[in-house]
Amino acid sequence: MKRSGFADTPLHGGYVPAWLAGRMTMLGTAIVESILLHYGRAAFLSRLSDPFWFQALGSVMGMDWHSSGITTSVMSALKRGLNPRASDLGLYVCGGRGKQSRRTPEELLAIADRQGLDGDALVRSSRLTAKIDTASPTDSKSICTPSSSRRTASGPSFSKG
Repeated sequence: MKRSGFADTPLHGGYVPAWLAGRMTMLGTAIVESILLHYGRAAFLSRLSDPFWFQALGSVMGMDWHSSGITTSVMSALKRGLNPRASDLGLYVCGGRGKQSRRTPEELLAIADRQGLDGDALVRSSRLTAKIDTASPTDSKSICTPSSSRRTASGPSFSKG
Protein backbone atom coordinates (compact mmCIF):
# COMPACT_ATOMS: atom_id res chain seq x y z
CA MET A 1 0.00 0.00 0.00
CA LYS A 2 1.39 3.38 -1.00
CA ARG A 3 1.81 5.78 1.89
CA SER A 4 1.27 9.43 1.16
CA GLY A 5 -0.38 12.50 2.59
CA PHE A 6 -1.23 13.44 6.12
CA ALA A 7 -4.25 13.56 8.39
CA ASP A 8 -5.13 16.49 10.61
CA THR A 9 -7.20 15.14 13.47
CA PRO A 10 -8.11 17.87 15.96
CA LEU A 11 -9.10 16.94 19.50
CA HIS A 12 -12.79 17.31 20.23
CA GLY A 13 -14.31 16.94 23.66
CA GLY A 14 -17.40 15.06 24.72
CA TYR A 15 -18.71 11.56 24.20
CA VAL A 16 -20.29 9.48 21.49
CA PRO A 17 -24.09 9.32 22.04
CA ALA A 18 -25.33 5.95 23.34
CA TRP A 19 -27.46 5.32 20.24
CA LEU A 20 -24.40 5.76 17.98
CA ALA A 21 -22.11 3.72 20.25
CA GLY A 22 -24.54 0.79 20.02
CA ARG A 23 -24.71 0.99 16.24
CA MET A 24 -20.92 1.29 16.02
CA THR A 25 -20.58 -1.86 18.12
CA MET A 26 -22.92 -3.89 15.91
CA LEU A 27 -21.51 -2.69 12.60
CA GLY A 28 -17.85 -2.79 13.70
CA THR A 29 -18.27 -6.32 15.01
CA ALA A 30 -19.81 -7.50 11.73
CA ILE A 31 -17.05 -5.85 9.67
CA VAL A 32 -14.23 -7.29 11.77
CA GLU A 33 -15.76 -10.77 11.89
CA SER A 34 -16.02 -10.72 8.09
CA ILE A 35 -12.39 -9.63 7.70
CA LEU A 36 -11.25 -12.29 10.18
CA LEU A 37 -13.24 -14.99 8.35
CA HIS A 38 -12.05 -14.06 4.86
CA TYR A 39 -8.51 -12.77 5.46
CA GLY A 40 -7.41 -13.83 8.97
CA ARG A 41 -6.16 -12.10 12.10
CA ALA A 42 -2.80 -10.99 10.68
CA ALA A 43 -4.50 -9.21 7.79
CA PHE A 44 -6.98 -7.52 10.12
CA LEU A 45 -4.25 -6.33 12.51
CA SER A 46 -2.22 -5.05 9.56
CA ARG A 47 -5.20 -3.04 8.34
CA LEU A 48 -5.99 -1.81 11.84
CA SER A 49 -2.47 -0.38 12.17
CA ASP A 50 -2.90 1.76 9.05
CA PRO A 51 -4.16 5.18 10.23
CA PHE A 52 -6.01 5.90 6.98
CA TRP A 53 -7.73 2.50 6.99
CA PHE A 54 -8.56 2.97 10.67
CA GLN A 55 -10.09 6.40 9.98
CA ALA A 56 -12.12 4.87 7.14
CA LEU A 57 -13.29 2.03 9.41
CA GLY A 58 -14.41 4.56 12.00
CA SER A 59 -16.28 6.55 9.37
CA VAL A 60 -18.02 3.45 8.01
CA MET A 61 -18.99 2.52 11.58
CA GLY A 62 -20.63 5.93 11.94
CA MET A 63 -17.93 7.96 13.72
CA ASP A 64 -17.83 10.70 11.12
CA TRP A 65 -16.04 13.24 13.29
CA HIS A 66 -12.54 13.85 11.98
CA SER A 67 -10.97 13.91 15.40
CA SER A 68 -8.41 12.02 17.39
CA GLY A 69 -11.27 10.77 19.57
CA ILE A 70 -12.07 8.24 16.87
CA THR A 71 -9.43 5.85 18.26
CA THR A 72 -11.10 5.49 21.63
CA SER A 73 -14.62 5.36 20.20
CA VAL A 74 -13.86 2.72 17.58
CA MET A 75 -11.78 0.54 19.91
CA SER A 76 -14.41 0.76 22.66
CA ALA A 77 -17.09 -0.34 20.18
CA LEU A 78 -14.91 -3.21 18.99
CA LYS A 79 -14.12 -4.23 22.56
CA ARG A 80 -17.83 -4.39 23.42
CA GLY A 81 -18.65 -6.37 20.28
CA LEU A 82 -15.66 -8.68 19.88
CA ASN A 83 -14.70 -9.61 23.43
CA PRO A 84 -17.79 -11.77 24.09
CA ARG A 85 -16.58 -13.89 21.12
CA ALA A 86 -12.85 -13.41 21.77
CA SER A 87 -12.02 -17.05 22.46
CA ASP A 88 -13.65 -18.11 19.16
CA LEU A 89 -12.06 -15.28 17.18
CA GLY A 90 -8.64 -15.47 18.84
CA LEU A 91 -8.65 -11.69 19.18
CA TYR A 92 -8.95 -9.71 22.40
CA VAL A 93 -9.34 -5.96 22.82
CA CYS A 94 -7.94 -4.61 26.09
CA GLY A 95 -7.70 -1.22 27.72
CA GLY A 96 -9.76 1.85 27.17
CA ARG A 97 -10.06 5.32 28.58
CA GLY A 98 -10.03 6.56 32.15
CA LYS A 99 -10.47 3.84 34.74
CA GLN A 100 -10.52 1.16 32.04
CA SER A 101 -6.99 2.08 31.00
CA ARG A 102 -5.74 1.38 34.50
CA ARG A 103 -7.26 -2.11 34.38
CA THR A 104 -5.36 -3.08 31.22
CA PRO A 105 -2.67 -5.07 33.09
CA GLU A 106 -5.38 -7.07 34.90
CA GLU A 107 -7.15 -7.80 31.61
CA LEU A 108 -3.92 -8.92 29.97
CA LEU A 109 -2.97 -11.16 32.89
CA ALA A 110 -6.43 -12.80 32.91
CA ILE A 111 -6.32 -13.48 29.16
CA ALA A 112 -2.76 -14.78 29.41
CA ASP A 113 -3.78 -17.13 32.21
CA ARG A 114 -6.70 -18.54 30.17
CA GLN A 115 -4.62 -18.87 26.99
CA GLY A 116 -1.36 -20.09 28.51
CA LEU A 117 0.60 -16.97 27.54
CA ASP A 118 3.26 -14.97 29.39
CA GLY A 119 1.09 -12.33 31.06
CA ASP A 120 4.04 -10.40 32.49
CA ALA A 121 5.51 -10.02 28.99
CA LEU A 122 2.15 -8.78 27.67
CA VAL A 123 1.91 -6.21 30.48
CA ARG A 124 5.49 -5.05 29.83
CA SER A 125 4.75 -4.71 26.10
CA SER A 126 1.55 -2.80 26.81
CA ARG A 127 3.32 -0.37 29.14
CA LEU A 128 6.20 0.09 26.70
CA THR A 129 3.73 0.74 23.87
CA ALA A 130 1.94 3.33 25.99
CA LYS A 131 5.23 5.06 26.83
CA ILE A 132 6.32 5.10 23.20
CA ASP A 133 2.93 6.40 22.13
CA THR A 134 3.11 9.17 24.71
CA ALA A 135 6.67 10.18 23.84
CA SER A 136 6.55 9.81 20.05
CA PRO A 137 6.61 13.04 18.09
CA THR A 138 4.75 13.30 14.83
CA ASP A 139 5.51 16.27 12.58
CA SER A 140 7.14 17.95 15.58
CA LYS A 141 3.94 17.49 17.59
CA SER A 142 3.25 15.03 20.35
CA ILE A 143 0.63 12.38 19.64
CA CYS A 144 -0.47 12.75 23.23
CA THR A 145 -2.11 15.84 24.68
CA PRO A 146 -1.80 16.98 28.31
CA SER A 147 -5.33 15.76 29.02
CA SER A 148 -4.46 12.28 27.75
CA SER A 149 -1.44 11.47 29.87
CA ARG A 150 -2.69 7.93 30.50
CA ARG A 151 -2.49 6.01 27.25
CA THR A 152 -3.12 2.36 26.56
CA ALA A 153 -2.38 0.07 23.70
CA SER A 154 -6.02 0.25 22.67
CA GLY A 155 -6.22 4.01 22.51
CA PRO A 156 -5.90 7.32 24.24
CA SER A 157 -7.72 8.54 27.27
CA PHE A 158 -9.43 11.90 26.77
CA SER A 159 -11.14 14.02 29.36
CA LYS A 160 -14.56 15.52 28.66
CA GLY A 161 -14.04 18.94 27.07
